[in-house]
Amino acid sequence: MQAQTSARNFPVVCVGGSAGGLDAYIRLLRHLPPDMGVAIVIVNHLRVVATHLHEILPGYTEMPVELIVDGLRLQPNHVFIIPARHDLHVRAGEFVLMPISKPRGWSNVITVFLRSLTRNWEGKLIAVIVSGYDGDGAAALCGIREVGGITIAQRPDTAVQPDMPGSAIASGCIDFVLSPEDIARKIMRVAYGGDIPGAGARVSQEDIMAKPTRKQKAIVEHAMHAFKHGGLESSDGGTVTDRKQAIAIALSEVDRAKPDTGAPVTRKRKGNLITPLPQPPNIRHKP
Repeated sequence: MQAQTSARNFPVVCVGGSAGGLDAYIRLLRHLPPDMGVAIVIVNHLRVVATHLHEILPGYTEMPVELIVDGLRLQPNHVFIIPARHDLHVRAGEFVLMPISKPRGWSNVITVFLRSLTRNWEGKLIAVIVSGYDGDGAAALCGIREVGGITIAQRPDTAVQPDMPGSAIASGCIDFVLSPEDIARKIMRVAYGGDIPGAGARVSQEDIMAKPTRKQKAIVEHAMHAFKHGGLESSDGGTVTDRKQAIAIALSEVDRAKPDTGAPVTRKRKGNLITPLPQPPNIRHKP
């Protein structure tokens, strides 16, 4: 079944990642059919290291995989790869490459491209944040939702490096938290108008459970704010100083929340981070 698209109005999926992203890209592409009518743009969070994704990924998809050059036209049923040392924009249906705007420190190439899409693309947008360091892309997710797009974060426990999807979740603007395989299924639903060939249009219980509630998002935001200010305690009473550990603590509390209301399970255990809602997580801010 061929997804219905027009030449100027087809879905674009931006997949942003960094460290450990290759594993997510491969798992995602393996589960995507080659004729969905969707363009996949992989924006790897690299500053100066040359990418080899356009040489590696053709072994995992039937879609053509192209390294982006200036003026290359977006096409459905293609996978496009950002080159290193460039910011990526889209204008009049074509890719525009510009010198990287943050040559030092953590780059923001994912954020730059997502914001360009919200301004210059009329088709459906899907923003996907997968494994990587730092929080690139998180600042643009609310803008994707404001123009009617869908935002997805890789489930941190399936990511090689959970910092980037964890930051995306903490933004409060993520619609779904899924494994790479389930991200592929979600993209297919969008491409086929909510119906996966052979699977019907019914949204699975897994999808519903994976969509965070407002209170679950608040749990993550509160914990990460406390971590940033040195006030997040571990189960042994010490101060959490590792970002990966902080994300793990926050998400463990989300896992303990009741899926229907977001209210946490009020069982007793050592190092319990959460008290019953509406009270916030039991996070001590040290002076």
